[in-house]
Amino acid sequence: MLIIAFGIMALISILTAIESIKFSLSENFTRMGSNTFTIVDTQMRGGPGGDHNDRVEFEDISWDQATAFKDRYQFPAVVSIYTHASGTATVRYNLEKSNPNVGVMGIDENYMVTSGQEIEKGRGFSRHEVNMGRNVTVIGSDVAEILFPTGENPVGKQISVGPVRFVVVGVMKTKGSSFGFSGDNSCLVPVTTVRRYFSSSDVSFRINVMPTDTKLLDAATGEATGIFRTIRKLNVGQSDNFEIRKSDSMVNMLLENLRYVTLAATLIGLITLMGASIGLMNIMLVSVSERTREIGVRKAMGATSVAIRNQFLIESIVVGQMGGLLGIFLGVLAGNVISIFLDSNFIVPWGWIILGFTLTLAVGILSGIIPANRAAKLDPIESLRYE
Repeated sequence: MLIIAFGIMALISILTAIESIKFSLSENFTRMGSNTFTIVDTQMRGGPGGDHNDRVEFEDISWDQATAFKDRYQFPAVVSIYTHASGTATVRYNLEKSNPNVGVMGIDENYMVTSGQEIEKGRGFSRHEVNMGRNVTVIGSDVAEILFPTGENPVGKQISVGPVRFVVVGVMKTKGSSFGFSGDNSCLVPVTTVRRYFSSSDVSFRINVMPTDTKLLDAATGEATGIFRTIRKLNVGQSDNFEIRKSDSMVNMLLENLRYVTLAATLIGLITLMGASIGLMNIMLVSVSERTREIGVRKAMGATSVAIRNQFLIESIVVGQMGGLLGIFLGVLAGNVISIFLDSNFIVPWGWIILGFTLTLAVGILSGIIPANRAAKLDPIESLRYE
């Protein structure tokens, strides 16, 4: 049983962990919606060893380019501009203080819609606050817990983000972390305020676009490409020096890579089960030898060869299924350790569980058929004289 349990546990735990990673990827990368895409800057393109002329040099998206796109993009869609200002900010309120690891993002009034973020308390930014560069902020749930440990409502309170004071107008709902980054440990401020207080020479802006109709995604992407090429003053023969990333394209790419990991994990688990089946077959052969006299007594009392064969075959199947149950239980628990680190939901991979039961049934039959047939063919007289 333990041999079978270990083999199934190795298989189920790895596959459960992979399912947990898939769930976390889907949850984090598609929460913006399948009809959202982002215009970002990119370092370079072209395969290794290609012609230098095929490379596209990195170019930041400036504030003027981002605002020009937002003004000129007339497609039925919601457009937002945002930028990452800092990842090492310290936030203070009275005597409470955070570690210097709080992220600061500059956003406009549409960012909450295009990013899928939700407000738990208070509100988001108004267009007037963004245009005027007001000192207001929306904080993450982790920041709220650190600065207001007594449960006091943060809305309306004045906090310090670095050396600048902001009034809290909202608190975001908990989103959890993804691969070590937590959106809950961040502060959102108007993008115009970021330009005033957190500006640097290498700042680059990003543009989120969410068409009103999912079916118009390809058309919206084509329209955005054409407009941004015009803003960048690119000629017809020049390659794009920016990139458009769809919200579901990255997760699809990562899930495709995970497919090979799943195949490798399945192969490892099957090899482990093969070793377990060989061990079970040897144990059943030893059992037949030890119970030779019992087989002779049963045959002398009228048991048929079929009954003897079924007895040992059922024993092998039961041992395999009991080991499988134990292995599945331990495998699901071990695999969900990854869910804890990813702040993901508890995963019960029913498909792999059914596969586990099927494999243990196959292992039980294959491991028991040879010993069962050997037991069924024993001569009753020789068996009674055994030992």
